[in-house]
Amino acid sequence: MGTITRSLSNNITTGGVILPAGITNASVADVTSFANASGGTLVLLSTQTASSSANISFTTGLDSTYDEYIFKFINIHPANNNVYFRVNASTNGGSSYGVTSTTTFFRAFHDEGDTATSFAYFASADQAQSTDAIFISTEVSNVSDNSVSGELTLFNPSSTTYVKHFISRNNSIFNNNYTMDDFSAGYFNTTSAINAVQFTFITGNIDDGIIKMYGVKKS
Repeated sequence: MGTITRSLSNNITTGGVILPAGITNASVADVTSFANASGGTLVLLSTQTASSSANISFTTGLDSTYDEYIFKFINIHPANNNVYFRVNASTNGGSSYGVTSTTTFFRAFHDEGDTATSFAYFASADQAQSTDAIFISTEVSNVSDNSVSGELTLFNPSSTTYVKHFISRNNSIFNNNYTMDDFSAGYFNTTSAINAVQFTFITGNIDDGIIKMYGVKKS
């Protein structure tokens, strides 16, 4: 198979960053929106801030308007120490949660002392046709400056033909000195429309943090 190459001869650089042709240093400062990697524009639909909250739930705005929804979680801090961050879904507007799912999970980690590293599948965090909330992080430390940040993408939740795929990636701090790079993916095994999503820790409240829900508007 041949090699595909791309010429950068018409591009410019600013601050060491290569910019497409036609983009200047001045125009970069004026950017107010940009395309998502999936080929669409992110539209902010909802923002929720935790404050000793049992959960953060999105029960409106998750409908057929968009084929793809992205949840960005920013500095989610647990009340309890070394607890898993999780997500679950609902087909009845949040009256109940527990849609059957099958998932996969792998992670990489590295400690501050440069003594422990790993990159491996993590079987303790996957699910096989379970109605339990889905693990999207490994243990998150509750030390004051520790948290978990990342995002989850849910595809075509309003479909009544297909199961509902999701992909999540985040970084968290475990045991106050491990960076944990977590990858979770799978599907909610239902052809009913998913119209609510809930984020929780496995035990204890969400002490602090922000979650934003975006719709992806196709370009």
